Amino acid sequence: MTVIARFHLFVRRSDTNIIALENRCDIKLSTSTVLPIMSGISSSNRKRTIRIRVRGNRVAALVGVYGLFGAGWLPAQLDYSSRIEQWRARHEAALKAQDGWLAVAGLFWLKDGANLAGSGPSNAIKLPRGSVRAGVFEFHAGATTFRAAAGVTAFLNGKVARSAVQLKSDADGSADRLQIAGMSISVIQRANRYGIRLWDPASAARQHFNGLHWFPVNEKYRVTARFVAYEKPKMIPITNVLGDTEPEASPGYVEFILDGQRLRLEPVTEDQQLFFIFRDLTAGRETYPAGRFLYASAPKNGEVELDFNKAENPPCAFTPYATCPLPPKQNHLAVRIAAGELNYGEH
Repeated sequence: MTVIARFHLFVRRSDTNIIALENRCDIKLSTSTVLPIMSGISSSNRKRTIRIRVRGNRVAALVGVYGLFGAGWLPAQLDYSSRIEQWRARHEAALKAQDGWLAVAGLFWLKDGANLAGSGPSNAIKLPRGSVRAGVFEFHAGATTFRAAAGVTAFLNGKVARSAVQLKSDADGSADRLQIAGMSISVIQRANRYGIRLWDPASAARQHFNGLHWFPVNEKYRVTARFVAYEKPKMIPITNVLGDTEPEASPGYVEFILDGQRLRLEPVTEDQQLFFIFRDLTAGRETYPAGRFLYASAPKNGEVELDFNKAENPPCAFTPYATCPLPPKQNHLAVRIAAGELNYGEH
């Protein structure tokens, strides 16, 4: 298969920013030549240009692919790469959102009784700004109630909290959100502990975020796995970074072949998806040391598509206030999965 690529040749004048058009020509390129060039171009930007510096002179070629001949506008490989790049952009946008992991700026474990909150140094729950005393969290026997201090306006799930309000934790799904001075607060439960998690849109991690980095998209790492269901969900121990170990239900396991090796992973379920917590030989080198996450759709006809190009870092890569689960031993793979998200930061 060949494509027609139109090359616009420009000369950058020495010591200036003036660029002059010198020549234009159409040439034929093989698919193998175009694929590396276009792998980063989304389907909505197929006429976007790419700058190439030619060795030995001052000429730079701006390459725009104007026409493709064959089945459809782009080869299947380019359509696939485009979808992955769009998914990665959405993933990064969610991370950067006001309620994303980059905004998580605090985690405070509740003690029985009164837990004072505010920006003053004597508070057990220290807020980065706002009133010196914002209110008090009363905690007892797994129940948390918040009462705002005089003159402080608080919102519960978007509505003004005019009196003491009880806060639902994340133990049974979605937690309540309390808003104070532009910050959000929720109660989380981890094993026998309850804590206050704080989101601050002005967090340093969010303000200084410099973007995610990924392995190049490689369709080799999109594999179809055989799904073997358990007769009933199997409870497997999952330990988190706090050292807490809790049983999680696994519906079965997947088997697949990669680089000639037969591999097996055991997922748990999250939001009606299969959730794989895994570690491979890139961990601690190119990727996050503890491991990575991968989500997959529910099995269909005994098969599951695993796309490691979507393998992502756990939240602990971005904030020290996350409580990430760690890969169980059976999900430590003795192969390199050179796909998905690269390491970020120092957490």
